[in-house]
Amino acid sequence: MSSDLVKLPQLSAKRLEALQSAGVYTASDLLYLFPRRYLDRSNVQRVQHLAGSGEEVTVSGHIVSIDEVGFGKKKRLEVSLSDGTGIVKGVWFKGASYLKRQFKKGAVLAFFGQAKRYGKSISMAHPEISSISDDGDLEAFSKIIPIYPANKEFSKARITSSLIQQWVMHLLNQTEITEFLPAYILSDYDFPERSLALRNIHNPETHQAHKQALERFKFEELFLFELSMCKIKHNVVARASGKVFSNMKPFTSTYFNKLLPFDLTEGQKLALSDVKRDVRSGKQMNRLLQGDVGAGKTIVAIGAMLMALDNGYQAALAAPTEILAEQHYQTLTEHLSELDINIRLLVGGQKTALRRDILTDIEGGNCHIVVGTHALFQETVKFHNLGLAVIDEQHRFGVKQRADLLSKGNHPHLLVMSATPIPRSLAMTVYADLDVSIIAGLPKGRKPVETAIRGERKREDVYRFVEQELADGGQVYIIYPLVEESEALDLKDATAGFEKVKARFPDYNVGLIHGRMDSSTKEETMQAFKNNEIQILVSTTVIEVGVDVPNASIMIIEHAERFGLSQLHQLRGRIGRGSRQSYCILLPDVKVSRSGSYRLKTMEETSDGFRIAEADLKLRGPGDFLGTKQSGLPDFKVADIVEDQLLLMNAKSAAEQIIHDDPDLNKSIYDSLKTAFLPYFAERQRFYGMA
Repeated sequence: MSSDLVKLPQLSAKRLEALQSAGVYTASDLLYLFPRRYLDRSNVQRVQHLAGSGEEVTVSGHIVSIDEVGFGKKKRLEVSLSDGTGIVKGVWFKGASYLKRQFKKGAVLAFFGQAKRYGKSISMAHPEISSISDDGDLEAFSKIIPIYPANKEFSKARITSSLIQQWVMHLLNQTEITEFLPAYILSDYDFPERSLALRNIHNPETHQAHKQALERFKFEELFLFELSMCKIKHNVVARASGKVFSNMKPFTSTYFNKLLPFDLTEGQKLALSDVKRDVRSGKQMNRLLQGDVGAGKTIVAIGAMLMALDNGYQAALAAPTEILAEQHYQTLTEHLSELDINIRLLVGGQKTALRRDILTDIEGGNCHIVVGTHALFQETVKFHNLGLAVIDEQHRFGVKQRADLLSKGNHPHLLVMSATPIPRSLAMTVYADLDVSIIAGLPKGRKPVETAIRGERKREDVYRFVEQELADGGQVYIIYPLVEESEALDLKDATAGFEKVKARFPDYNVGLIHGRMDSSTKEETMQAFKNNEIQILVSTTVIEVGVDVPNASIMIIEHAERFGLSQLHQLRGRIGRGSRQSYCILLPDVKVSRSGSYRLKTMEETSDGFRIAEADLKLRGPGDFLGTKQSGLPDFKVADIVEDQLLLMNAKSAAEQIIHDDPDLNKSIYDSLKTAFLPYFAERQRFYGMA
């Protein structure tokens, strides 16, 4: 039992148990149990000034009439209150006879509620009431009232918002609250001290006092997180244990000078020079490589892997799905076929003998590059000399898995790739421990994909356009959604669609791919599409990432409103990969929600992946966008990294300044901060596999 809670007034064992059910074990937990909303009863008005448009107000006056109106179930109680300037009615629709006994004509009351005008009269439905005997009573009633989070256990134990506030104020009066933010930060940002801020959260006298307190606690959350990320990054940079890749021969120079069939873009050259600088530095590379769909990140990853091989190390490339891992394996095999490099593919479901052979190759050093899925993270995978780990589609893995892969080598270099452009707020939080390279623009010869929304009535027009494109030698994707909860239904949808398309386009070969097919069948169908033996590919979203068919120039997305923004952008990125002008046609259902319309309109208006990612983040929030539990982003209680970007930038800037100035927080001005920070940092380190 928590000793600092048991001294609270009116705290029974049942109530203590209820508090613990909400994660409240200590006095500090209770102080940080912030109200979820507030009732603002401070807006006291005279009746004559009421607009009656639903504004929340407090009115005081004496009762001039008490009436029961109507019959049976429709009976209601009307209590009229006059303040000398007009009359407002309090109306109760249930328990009229019981409630009537509580009121007495001539008594002075305060009503708080929504004032609505009906004809010439103004009324409040079920107002909060309080007896008023003097001005002090009205002042006590007309305050900003906190409403705290509640659950069933709170209800059973009769823990009300007013009781929680009473407990909190008791603690604030009995406890010395230590400030841990440095004084200059409080001064720079005009934040109240922690003790005052807690009072103004739980018992605010004005809106301004509450706002300043809330800003302070949002900053505090973001600041502790950013400080931990800066410290993690500093610790990685500080240890001089990175493998040095000083040689760029024979593989790297041969590939880029003789084998690469096209010129690198400026963005690719810059990213490669970032990588080269990192791997020569003697420090561990921790780099995030960002670029829009089709920007050419794979070539940079190949360059990094060849640098590892030139220096006697192995490289690993992790992809989130088998189809993407297979695609990477094919790409590497094709690009590096003229070099003496052994590349192996490690995925789930491989036969025991093959798997044993691959694992032996990896451990013995005969395998130079291993491409795989989550299978790479398993304990049975032991590397001979891992020098570089490349993780594709990082957001589909998570920070913990990133740490697991790094633990397989002695601080191997890390290159993280993301085809989903990462909004600024996420780059400042989840990826704050990584350096960032952005490949801007598209490779030469690529044309932006034209996107259009078309309704069901235009389907035949769309099909005629498809016929023209097919006649001109193009190929077409037709995509159906696949939602896990209704997989069977959606599979039926795709299969029925496949039959309709076959009937509509009898002169062309139509293929079907879905998630329930085995890998070899999917691979064969995909290869046939790539070779133009199949002209129309009907598919669920298994083709979302990694599949590269330069000749495919049209993508039709059925039930487009069901897809998320990032997913739509990923799908669209499968076309426009060659020199042909490409078109993405979104075919939504007849009924589309407001957020569905917003997603489709955004897709039609822009092909900029960063703008799309920002819009998606605003729509879904970081938890859904990333999968918070595995992302490394803590569950912030009051801060919102999307809404509070200015605070986030300030928190990051303050944290960077402190770690640069005093990475171990040894200066006396940081004594209190160090005490508060070290337990928090221990948790972060553990999560990042660096404890």
